[in-house]
Amino acid sequence: MKRRFVRLSSSLVFVSSLCFSLVSAADGNDRLLESAKVLGEILNIPEGIPQSLLDRAECVVVIPSVKKFALGIGGSYGKGAMVCRGGDDYTGPWGAPAMFRLEGGSIGFQLGGSATDFVLLIVNPRGAESILKSKVKLGADAAAAAGPKGRSAEAATDALMTAEILTYSRSKGLFAGVSLNGSTLRQDTGANEDVYGKEISAREIVVEKKVGVTSDGRPLVDLLQKQSPKNLSD
Repeated sequence: MKRRFVRLSSSLVFVSSLCFSLVSAADGNDRLLESAKVLGEILNIPEGIPQSLLDRAECVVVIPSVKKFALGIGGSYGKGAMVCRGGDDYTGPWGAPAMFRLEGGSIGFQLGGSATDFVLLIVNPRGAESILKSKVKLGADAAAAAGPKGRSAEAATDALMTAEILTYSRSKGLFAGVSLNGSTLRQDTGANEDVYGKEISAREIVVEKKVGVTSDGRPLVDLLQKQSPKNLSD
């Protein structure tokens, strides 16, 4: 009886692990599709993200449908994807997405009990390199600021002079630049493995191009390629 119980327990553990793996993979791919949908909607907002800033971004991070959960300070996080332009100098076509997590108490301050979408523009190579090396604390490891909206060239220029990462949020139909200083952005190694079928780092995806764009990642990459085909950074 004891042996039968051990075998049954082992089988249940195996099945549970298998189900968790399948759910995680589905979640990662669903996040890619949702990221494309959210970014498309945000880029179509009148007086939204200035085109001049998108054209100067090395990378774009999309974290859709972030929700706060009741674990106190630091109990807020979201999962999404980062897409970067190709090449060592980030001037090539947009490449395969790397999965990322946004965590921290600063996120919770923005939520107010509803789902919130976040978009982060990485506006210089230094900011991109910081994120690809390790987890980054916004405002400490990388200069971050609320992104300007609309078509003001002056505001966009000022933002580029003072920040490496510009952050935006959308909640209940309201879109605005928002400060996420104190939050942490880190690569989601588990989600990367689930999406690409093997253990792989964000740098291997973004810079070394060791994987191609998956079918679920294609809508997000194609959207960015259509909206901003060239890097117009100086």
